[in-house]
Amino acid sequence: MKQNSAKLFPKHFLFNLILFGFVGQVAWNVENMYFNTFLYNVVYSGASTEAVNTSINVFDALSKMVAYSAITAVLTTFLMGTLSDRMGSRRRFICVGYLFWGLTLALFGVTSRENIASVLHLQRESEILTATVWTVIIMDCVMTFVGSTANDAGLNAWITDSTDTRNRASAESILAILPFAATGAVLGLGGLLVTGDDKAGRYALFFFTLGAVVALCGLIGLFTLRDAPKTKKSEGNYFSNLIYSLRPSIIRDNYKLYFTLLAVAIYSIAAQVFFPYLIIYLQHSPDRFFDLEHLALTPGLLIAAVLVILAAVAGILCSGRLIDRYGKDRFVLPVLVCLVAGLLILGRAHTLPLLVIGAVPTLFGYALMGIMLNAAIRDFTPEHRAGLFQGVRMVFVVMLPMVIGPVIGKRAILSTGATFINEYGVEQTVPAANMFLYAGLVAAFALVPLVAILMKGGFRPDPPQKETP
Repeated sequence: MKQNSAKLFPKHFLFNLILFGFVGQVAWNVENMYFNTFLYNVVYSGASTEAVNTSINVFDALSKMVAYSAITAVLTTFLMGTLSDRMGSRRRFICVGYLFWGLTLALFGVTSRENIASVLHLQRESEILTATVWTVIIMDCVMTFVGSTANDAGLNAWITDSTDTRNRASAESILAILPFAATGAVLGLGGLLVTGDDKAGRYALFFFTLGAVVALCGLIGLFTLRDAPKTKKSEGNYFSNLIYSLRPSIIRDNYKLYFTLLAVAIYSIAAQVFFPYLIIYLQHSPDRFFDLEHLALTPGLLIAAVLVILAAVAGILCSGRLIDRYGKDRFVLPVLVCLVAGLLILGRAHTLPLLVIGAVPTLFGYALMGIMLNAAIRDFTPEHRAGLFQGVRMVFVVMLPMVIGPVIGKRAILSTGATFINEYGVEQTVPAANMFLYAGLVAAFALVPLVAILMKGGFRPDPPQKETP
């Protein structure tokens, strides 16, 4: 029997899924991409060579910011995911969390070397630069705390509670589109607001605008979002529940869940090898991909780009329905091959056409891996205990990738020695294409846990185990 979207999902669920999923991805995109360029193009830009050389290295700062943010996200999700189970509510965590998420994002608009020097009464330029960098890193951790409370602990558990094995891949196919839509929206708005001579002022306007959007989403949710009927208050001691998902007996009873998490960790590490440096790479690549003097954007090229994007969106949405219908087992290995092949092509891409040829299988493979494995995580999560597993999910999905990936990426970048001289006459290191080769090699290791799952009966959930109190 055919299932239409109305039968798959109630309308109010679809509205909130798209609204909170999209706006949450907007906030994460700002953090993952524009905080990096904010440090690179604003905080470090204009500082003297002496200050740059005696302060923390910009790529060390980027790696630390990503790693500390990931650790904050994991700890937050353990604490708040368990608390949301204990309270039997996701709604309050989501709505209030989005409100404060927007406020913390807006605060980056007033962060500058001048303001930090004034507040801390600093005089030496190297001290001012170092203090500003650490202020950005600490503020990023604060923003991650409220964002993880709202999105990772709250929204992810709400989606798990609101779906089942019949429609999760379809829900994940919608969620898989949202990061690309959010990336396009953020890059488009960033192109309008951030471009200009007054970089600090333009970034401030950018952060104020998107902070207001995220906060408004939280306000809307107070009127539209409701907890799923399956969401129940958990019993037991709160502190005991914090480590529930780390108990050996729980890991043994839910081994497919942990194999899936390991596979997600590996392909997410691959993404984090290049993703924190991607915008910097496209802006300053030695291959001049986005140098306006060398880039010919003809009407035909623009039309082709739009058609490719629309085809990719349609393909990803349809793939969710196909995966729900035919199962994940027959798709997962070909999709991994697609992802690895795309990354290896990008690693050798020194022209715009080859960049596009490599980007298509990379994006498609990454999206489909996300659809299948995130749906599998929800399928393998014990019912009524979704909040208790959000913390361990974050260890594999966020902390390990964001701690390990940028370190590998930094090693790849520094191995090339590529540099450019900025407008202030200061030499800066720039990322190069070989970071994609490193990412492809890392992604290939996801084959091990995926084959282990297939050898243990595939992605069909095992009969439920007796719950451990």
